[in-house]
Amino acid sequence: MGGKTSAASINKYIAKAYDRVNLTMPKGRKEIVQAHAEAHGESVNSFINRAINETMDRDAEGGELDEHAGKLSSD
Repeated sequence: MGGKTSAASINKYIAKAYDRVNLTMPKGRKEIVQAHAEAHGESVNSFINRAINETMDRDAEGGELDEHAGKLSSD
């Protein structure tokens, strides 16, 4: 009952190892984002994480230190 691959075990690991973010966007945008991600061989989650990382890296090139994120930003 409930080995390492059970849904309960997986959900417990995800809750322990990851933060969740609820993202909202205008109707129809999800399908556009999903199609773009698939066209580049990515999941929507991977695409969004890559977009965030690339934007934060780009912003860090000329910004100030963001004390809360431990990253540089232009704020």
